Amino acid sequence: MASRFFAFIIWAAVAASIAYWGLRWLAPQVGVPASATSVKLGGQVPGDFRRLFASATTADEGPAIDPSAASQLLSRIRIIGAVAPGTPSGDDGVALLSLDGKPARAVKIGQTIDGDMVLLALNQRQAEIGPTGGPTLARIDLPRLSPAATSTLPPPSGATLTPPPSAVPPPPAMPPVATPPDNPEPPPGPDGES
Repeated sequence: MASRFFAFIIWAAVAASIAYWGLRWLAPQVGVPASATSVKLGGQVPGDFRRLFASATTADEGPAIDPSAASQLLSRIRIIGAVAPGTPSGDDGVALLSLDGKPARAVKIGQTIDGDMVLLALNQRQAEIGPTGGPTLARIDLPRLSPAATSTLPPPSGATLTPPPSAVPPPPAMPPVATPPDNPEPPPGPDGES
């Protein structure tokens, strides 16, 4: 009896395997839609590798700042949103920046935006941009949220508004109900005595 039981288990496993692989082989291939685009979260390593090979004197001078390049970058960049770091000195914030009208991409603090410009600091209302290890060249403010639209609706057409009654009329008065006295007199006896 045990050999029949083990044979049944083995043949059931073989049938399940054939069904699984048969369905996988016969299933249609699912492709990527044509409208899909890949997301790039800035695969560049933050930092300037030229500083590794520079002498100590050139490293102390700091990077050369080109104000025209900074102003040109600011005209090309737009901030969409920001997730500020938990602490003022934290470096775990992320800003959504759009460069040259392209789709926005996430940029972490210290990551390169374009050329030598990096995201230096970030708070709830603005982002600071400048060269690596250099001063802040520009502050970009987040766009303000538009105020909520509020208004009153007009009364429905064809309906008139009547003010509610100021007081509800009292209910009609009920006539008093006669109640028997608490200590009634005993009725007179048959011969008139009480």
